[in-house]
Amino acid sequence: MADIMRNLPALRLVAVAAAAGIVAGVTSLYVMGGPDGNTGETAQAGACAAKAEKVAALEPAISGEVAAMLPADPPQSMSDLAFNGPDGEAMTVADLSGKTLLVNLWATWCTPCREEMPALDALQRENGSDKFEVVAVNIDRGSDEKPKAFLEETGVDSLAYYRDNSMDVFNTLKTRGLALGLPVTLLVDEDGCLLAHMNGPADWASADAVTLVQAAMGEGGG
Repeated sequence: MADIMRNLPALRLVAVAAAAGIVAGVTSLYVMGGPDGNTGETAQAGACAAKAEKVAALEPAISGEVAAMLPADPPQSMSDLAFNGPDGEAMTVADLSGKTLLVNLWATWCTPCREEMPALDALQRENGSDKFEVVAVNIDRGSDEKPKAFLEETGVDSLAYYRDNSMDVFNTLKTRGLALGLPVTLLVDEDGCLLAHMNGPADWASADAVTLVQAAMGEGGG
């Protein structure tokens, strides 16, 4: 017993050292969870949060045919939103950085979606550029046959063919509180940040829609 009492200080030091080692180990585990940890995601979220002023400036353009658009509150990153590109390869919104995007989810079984596709096509045809693109993502299950046949039948030929037959892109937006049904439309800026969103159709070929897009791009409307 006397030996144990004499060795108590040393035992305490060992315990403290062990605890410190555990803490250091846990700390290094969190810091080294990936090549950059979560630094990239955190930075992107912070950059989008700083877009509140841009969203506020956009609000006067949310009127008329696009009055159902809701300003992003708060602006959040859409950069990781995933689907397949025109070449069939997996991609994300981040691959389109540098462009203002009107991202629209549609399906052939959604009647309002089918009705607004020609208007989306017209918006892309008349306003699409290296600075703006309508990204219409089809979410039909199964093969490409039905959605491609619909686009051909209706003469929609200015939109690139984006696709997600798993519906993961819709479910992702649903979990973020942005999708209630179809169609779903997101206005995303050149940095991948959500500026405004809408559930339901709109006349995207209207002057109001063009004014909204121009405002998102920082251009004068009218």
